[in-house]
This record gives sequence, C-alpha cells and structure tokens, in this order.
Amino acid sequence: MLHSDAILTVSELTRRIKTTIERGFKDVSVEGELSNCKLHSSGHFYFTLKDQQSQLQGVMWRNRAASLFFIPQDGMKVVVRGNITVYEVRGMYQIDATQLQPLGVGELQRAFELLKQKLAGLGYFDADRKKTIPRYPERVGIVTSPTGAALHDIYTVVNRRFPSVELILLPVKVQGVGAASEIAQAIRDFNVYGKIDLMIVGRGGGSLEDLWAFNEEIVARAIYDSRVPVISAVGHEIDFSISDFVADLRAPTPSVAAELAVPDRRELFEIVRTFQYTLEEVAVDLIAQHRQSIHALMRSYSFNKPSDIIRQHAQHRDELARRLDRVSIDSMKTARQVLAGLVNRLSSVNPRTVLKRGYAMVHKDGRTMSAAKELCKGDDVVLTFHDGELPAQVQ
Repeated sequence: MLHSDAILTVSELTRRIKTTIERGFKDVSVEGELSNCKLHSSGHFYFTLKDQQSQLQGVMWRNRAASLFFIPQDGMKVVVRGNITVYEVRGMYQIDATQLQPLGVGELQRAFELLKQKLAGLGYFDADRKKTIPRYPERVGIVTSPTGAALHDIYTVVNRRFPSVELILLPVKVQGVGAASEIAQAIRDFNVYGKIDLMIVGRGGGSLEDLWAFNEEIVARAIYDSRVPVISAVGHEIDFSISDFVADLRAPTPSVAAELAVPDRRELFEIVRTFQYTLEEVAVDLIAQHRQSIHALMRSYSFNKPSDIIRQHAQHRDELARRLDRVSIDSMKTARQVLAGLVNRLSSVNPRTVLKRGYAMVHKDGRTMSAAKELCKGDDVVLTFHDGELPAQVQ
C-alpha cells in the first residue's frame, strides 16, 4: 500500500518539476535547427529547435519577437538563448527565448536569399514600376543616422555639387532593435510631408548584421509603396541589400547617392556656356546670311532701277485706262442701240400711232368697245381720234 502522504496530483508533480527545472536551467544557450516556425496573430513566435536525435519546443513573446533583425525560417540553424520553463497545461518543457540569432553569416545570407526570392515573386523588383529620378531636385529627403558618416558624406557632396538644393533629414537608427521600423516610418512620413522631390535612404558600411535593418520586409514595403523616388545607399560598393533591389535607383555608397541625386553645377555651367556659344554662332551665321542677301538685293537691277519699275507700272496703268475707256464706249454704244430698238417696238404698239392712220376707238361708259354686238341702237358713245374726241350716238 502507498502512503497517502506520498500520492501527488498531476498538477502538484508538474509544479515540482517546473520549479526544479526552471531553477536549474536559467539563461542557457542552445544550438539547433528551426522547424515548425509560426508567427501567431498575437505576435508571439512559436518554433521547434531540433538536432539529429532530439527536439525542443520554444516560444518568443511578442515584445522580443518584434525586435528580431531577421525573419526566422524553417531549416535555419540558430542559437537560442533563454530560460527553460514548463508549460503546466501540457506538462511540457520549452525554452522561453530571449534572444535568437542565426548561426553564422551563412544563415543570415540564407534568410536574405529567401526574402529576396519572395519579394521578387511579388514584383517588388520589377523595372517597369521604378520611378524616374528627377534631374534637378529642389529638396532632397535623407533617412539615415544623424551621427553617422553617411550624412556627412551626403552633405559634403551636395554642398560641393549643387549647394542650392535643400536637404531635409529624418533621423533614424540604422542598426539594432527597432531600426527597421524607424526607417520604414521615416519613409512613410516623407511621403505624407510631400514637399520633397527625392529621397536617399541608407547608411555607411558594416557587417551583414549591421546592415540587416535594410534587409527587412517592412523597409522593402515602405520603399515599394513610396510615391517619392527613392535612392538606396547602403554600405559599401560590394554590399547589396533588399532595399537596393526595391529602390528606384541603387547607389553603391552614400557619397555616390548624393552625386546621383543632384547635378554638378560645374557641368551645368559648361552646358550653359556651350548653349551660349552655339547661340552666338547661330546668330552670327544668320546675320552673315542676311547681310549677303541685302548686298545681293542692293546689287540687283530691281533695286538699282526703281524709276524704270515705276515707269513700267505707269505705262501699264495707262494701258489699263485706255482699255477701260474702250470698254465703256462700246458698252454705251451697245446700250443705246438696245434702247432705240425698245423705243421702236414700243412706238409700233402705241394706240395713238394706229389712230393716225385713220382709225378711231369707241368708248362707252369709260370702257373701250371691241365689237359691234356690244352696242345697241341709241347708245351714247365717245369716238377717240388721234387728235381728240367726239360724242356720238348709235343709229
């Protein structure tokens, strides 16, 4: 028989094991391969850490998971630092991760390639969506550390090349916890501000870990969504970041970014001088051509014999006047002949002319009688002759 005092409940035993384990395994570092990676909607990150023989469940709470400078992926070898705890509900021990780092540069590079492949598939790197860098910007926004060498290099180059350009800095952290979020927010803030023509986002050189903030998806998305053209200038010439692929233009260094962002005033002065020289040459040639035209005109017969031209025009005018007179006389003669013919025709049909040949017209009550049957015996009529009228009565 077991003594009743030795019998424990499952919860009591689990609690004793939890106390023993958690006291004995504080702040341990474990190396292994990630699997079953899952970022919960709550923001907590769950994973399994395994090697060839065993596996260990792990959790990283939201406040720590948000500060990761890379995206953990299945198959990635990492070193997890944290405390061993017991999840009493399942009686399962796990590691409560406080830090999670890739095991060497190779794993970071793998994470880089995985994110690069993902964003390329989403069209983040497509050339047809990249915006044109303005040739003559008035204001340039800068997203970088206020104390880094990148800002000094950009300022020096711009001040030398085109000092009239206004530089506006939004200071951010460029490495460490929260750097990616600050960079992404600064890019969004510049878009809300809207009074810049161009943006330079970057920092000076460093290790892959130092530059990792510019390999975060949150920064890539902010650059992709930006309405303002973005030049990425991260690290040295041999360094490539996700920001470089997403940006509208990649500069190998911050100094080169400044050179790409603003024109060189000396080159502009040279262009202006070339234009001035060309305009002067064109003007001189045009003047010479017109001078030759004027000299040729002055040597021409027309220019030297103006009186002859005037006499020719006067003679032509007189000829036209004579032709006009002839046409007028002929027209009047024709009109008189037509008029005479009309007069003769009118005279031939005039009743008075007929009466002169011995005829008379008979009128009754003011009407002309054209037939004898229209009259009766005893009617009073008027006989009209060519030289007068006489009353008469029909018998």
